[in-house]
Amino acid sequence: MNVASVRLFLEVAEAGCISKVAARRQTVQSHISRQITEFESLCGGPLFRRTGRGVVLTELGTRASVRLRAWMHETEQLTQDLHADAGQLLGQVRLGIIPSAAHPLLTRLHERLEAEQPGIQLDIAEAQGTELDAMLDSGTVDLAILIRFRKPAGGEEIPLCVARTYLVSAPGDELTRQPTVAFSRLAGLPLVLPRRPSHWRSALDDAARGLGFQLRAVLEADSLTIQRELVARGTGRPLYSVLGPYSITQDLAAGRLQASRLVQPDLHRHVALALPRQGKLSPPCRVVAQTIQALVGAWGGNLTDQPLSEDLLGAR
Repeated sequence: MNVASVRLFLEVAEAGCISKVAARRQTVQSHISRQITEFESLCGGPLFRRTGRGVVLTELGTRASVRLRAWMHETEQLTQDLHADAGQLLGQVRLGIIPSAAHPLLTRLHERLEAEQPGIQLDIAEAQGTELDAMLDSGTVDLAILIRFRKPAGGEEIPLCVARTYLVSAPGDELTRQPTVAFSRLAGLPLVLPRRPSHWRSALDDAARGLGFQLRAVLEADSLTIQRELVARGTGRPLYSVLGPYSITQDLAAGRLQASRLVQPDLHRHVALALPRQGKLSPPCRVVAQTIQALVGAWGGNLTDQPLSEDLLGAR
């Protein structure tokens, strides 16, 4: 069983499209198709069924993907263990991360690894919480930085920090001029909110319902960038959004946004580092996990080296 062939098969299975894999590998589609056909012959039958939109796994392909993903994980881990025994860490760590926490944490993480562990290669996947959980379950990522509504208590997740919640507006708004604002003041405000279904949207709706009103969503968008831009630019009327700290730090510092921490209730979420759910923690994964914890610890339990300070919140 050729490692490169197995890796290609799993990549096509995940992408669901041979042309996407060919473009990613900067080769022609026929070259990928030929390798897949050869691998199917080795496995004794068709692994994919061609459709108008790409390819889907056959029953044989589904069974093969489960077993081969586990085999690949064990093979990579064995290679990493041997290098660790030889005194050299070498291997790829697939890290999933929520968009709001990606910068500058990943930049600093890459710089630290380049200086101290150049044999470790990061493979970054940016996704929302439910997607990251699915990727952890399938083994698509080894580690993930994600949001939890309760502080992690098990051994599979390490608490990193607590993320408070802020009402965000364009600069000069009277409501967000103070350091804090009661959640009840959101009643009637024109809000830009995440689309349903969303755990965070549900939490916001439940908080409003508990106070006897419904949130007024005039626009819905999953993208944090779109939410921030709509609020910062406005559309002839003031718009507001409800965001976590790490997605707004740079805009606050640049004076593009203004924010006030929501209280009564104080909605906060826990940022956690989720460990592998398949197999043990490999030596490169252990180093990456330890480095992430060290970076966050050095920033005072924050995910950015520019913590939210009172001069950026409310009254300036």
